[in-house]
Amino acid sequence: MSRAYLALEDGRVFEGTGFGAAVNATGEACFNTSMTGYQEILTDPSYRGQIIAMTYPLIGNYGVNPSDGESDRPHVRGFVIEELCSTPSNWRSQESLDAYLTRWGIPGIQEIDTRALTRHLRTAGAMRAALIADPALSAADAVELARQSPPMSGSDFVHEVTTSESYRWDEADRESGAWTLDNPSEPADRRIAVERGEFVRPLPPVRHHLVAYDFGIKRNILRSLRQSGFSVDVVPASTPAEEVLARQPDGIFLSNGPGDPAALGSIHEEVRKLVGHKPIFGICLGHQILAHAFGGSTFKLKFGHRGGNQPVKDLRSGRVSITSQNHGFAVDPASLEQAVEVTHVNLNDGTVEGMSHRDYPVFSVQYHPEAAPGPSDAKYFFSEFASLIDSTR
Repeated sequence: MSRAYLALEDGRVFEGTGFGAAVNATGEACFNTSMTGYQEILTDPSYRGQIIAMTYPLIGNYGVNPSDGESDRPHVRGFVIEELCSTPSNWRSQESLDAYLTRWGIPGIQEIDTRALTRHLRTAGAMRAALIADPALSAADAVELARQSPPMSGSDFVHEVTTSESYRWDEADRESGAWTLDNPSEPADRRIAVERGEFVRPLPPVRHHLVAYDFGIKRNILRSLRQSGFSVDVVPASTPAEEVLARQPDGIFLSNGPGDPAALGSIHEEVRKLVGHKPIFGICLGHQILAHAFGGSTFKLKFGHRGGNQPVKDLRSGRVSITSQNHGFAVDPASLEQAVEVTHVNLNDGTVEGMSHRDYPVFSVQYHPEAAPGPSDAKYFFSEFASLIDSTR
């Protein structure tokens, strides 16, 4: 392993040791406070264009395996950690984190004071950065590369991560079962063995047909929808509203995804055409796209919400959930029309975390009910969407 630099556009430089691919990368530097789930974070398409720093100090201890990816490949531009575990220990592990990032051409840097980096980003805000593994480049070169890289505001990464063709998710019902432990005291029909001691819960029958827009959809969202009785047709981000309605779905789902929601004007227009025709549920970027479709706007947060410990209050019930989040933009509540009700707020900074339409069966949340990683306090939203569809038939 060789010397590497993480340089920020404001001139702050962190020196450490490189791992993963020995290449240079630029992107927006931000931090994630999750204590587990680094593989899910690496493979979440919402992190496209970003260099992610983990605040938990030891990363890589359970390796990498094929089952935990949220997509087919990692999407981060670079990975920043304090200490890399070189000897992963887990019966499911098939590859070390170092080997995984090397295989995908993504640079990492360790021996960084991630606490100092996080404090700096909280104070100065998320910013452009360069992760440099080339020994021929100096720290000053790295800062200049960061300053020359494009900003996150105005970026459209959705069309880089969306599916190129429509498909039906898990037609054979082999990928959607909820994982569980082997408990011999349970009835045998409550668990299904899949492989190497892994068990899943049986899936319920399909009750509803959805069309899901793929703006960077996570696999655990698709699994959660199937576990709630939905069959799901996934369509590309640019699919016209008319084509979606021609499929005659019972409901429409708007997924998470990367980049600036304000840069997706054509998508706003298509979603606006769907409102009032079918029940709609949006998550994360899907929530922000709905706000634009309603005539509202979004703004960039200083350092975003990324981690599994964000407290959210339901203004209708007073219930507080600890949630999994990953976003750098938020909905401006003052921009929303009167027909849109803000239903959830973040208890740390008061930003909008959920909304619903007073006249149409449409609602959305800024956070991730499917977790992966993080708590599952909010997973009930998938069954609530099924109930909403039932009530509008």
